[in-house]
Amino acid sequence: MLKQISLNENRIPEGVKISELDFDSPFYDGLHYNAPARGVWNIVHTGMLIPEAHQIYVCAQGCLRGVILTAAEMNRMENMSWVALREKDMWNGEMESRVIEGCSHIVDEMKKHPKCILVYLSCMHLFEGCDFKVIANELEERYPDIDWVDCYMTPTMRKTFEPMVMMKKSLYSPIKKLDTDKKYIGLIGCDRATDKTSEIYSLLEKAGCKMWDITGCKTYEDYMSLGKASLLISYLPVVYYASMDLTKRLGIPHLPIDLSYDEDEIITNLKSLASVLELDESVVDDLTDRTKKEADESMKKAFETIKDTPVAIDASATPRPLGLALLLTKYGFNVKRIYADAFGKKEKAAFDELCKLNPDIEIYPSMDPIMLNAADEIKIDESKYLCIGQQSAYFCQTRKFVNIVEGGGMYGFDGIRHMGDALLDAYLNEKDLKLTISYKGLECESCL
Repeated sequence: MLKQISLNENRIPEGVKISELDFDSPFYDGLHYNAPARGVWNIVHTGMLIPEAHQIYVCAQGCLRGVILTAAEMNRMENMSWVALREKDMWNGEMESRVIEGCSHIVDEMKKHPKCILVYLSCMHLFEGCDFKVIANELEERYPDIDWVDCYMTPTMRKTFEPMVMMKKSLYSPIKKLDTDKKYIGLIGCDRATDKTSEIYSLLEKAGCKMWDITGCKTYEDYMSLGKASLLISYLPVVYYASMDLTKRLGIPHLPIDLSYDEDEIITNLKSLASVLELDESVVDDLTDRTKKEADESMKKAFETIKDTPVAIDASATPRPLGLALLLTKYGFNVKRIYADAFGKKEKAAFDELCKLNPDIEIYPSMDPIMLNAADEIKIDESKYLCIGQQSAYFCQTRKFVNIVEGGGMYGFDGIRHMGDALLDAYLNEKDLKLTISYKGLECESCL
């Protein structure tokens, strides 16, 4: 059953014990609140990953403010344009023509055409029944030298596809099939680079393969070279929809090797990758014997210093917050809080085990409007929390936090080693919370 968090007399939200939650529907999903912690990427940041591309947003002025400021904060205004919608566009029958003519005007004013243009339609277009195919066909006919990509800024459609899920599909839609290179592997779904020390890179090196990663693409040709990959791999769940589209269009098989903090699951995923790369399982055994030991040493070293310090985790930091909480609990860490609105299906085993090992962990929904006053509970000078993720750091008002998004590029036992090192560093070296969360788009260049 759905649980509603309660308020104390000061209107501060009080979490729900994990043992009292329904895994499938932990909280009511209605009106959303966005905490001011801004490290999480949005569709603007993701679209900017395509080299030599340009973005055009077609939406109401209120929505435009946010995306334009994001581009400005990234020092990337040269890659951003927009067409403002008016109220009369909803009923005058000119919605499609306004998009077409607005985009055409922008392109005609450019000194040089970009290789690719991402056109973002908004909720208004869906409400009005706008025909995007008509728009795309006309723009492709007018400007055949440009790859046109349909994108969507539609936060009101979260009940179907999350905006970022749709954005990941759009991110790879210009890719065309090329002659296959059996030694070329595409890592998809990551906005930030994966640690080069991870077991993924080690296995690829053993197999003599090269990795494609969009974060390393410098030119549009680099980006398009994904079309020659013989295999797609991913470890973030947000990319599954995009991977199905790529496999259907290009015929490239996809192997999910999900980010996990469970020993058995990590080894199973690495052996699956090794098998596809035609490596013997003994290669994985030899590799993980070393990385497991290093991960264990790092976690134990961190715990020796951190001890019973209360720990909080949020779902912006990792897609497997329950799995991470279980790992830390097993090492003795005092995990007190998890900030997450829902859990992925593959978190069920970790949920069940946490209900037994640490049934009093408090779960908070980060997007419920009731969380508006959550940060007022603790004064920053008095906070004792060590947090993983910006959102939990904000809610717990702490200067001690691991500043990562979507796993932070950490993977496998090597990723657990990095996590142990990061926890110890966060505990020993405090950060300026207010300054850190003012930066929109973790690891992006910023004008702030």
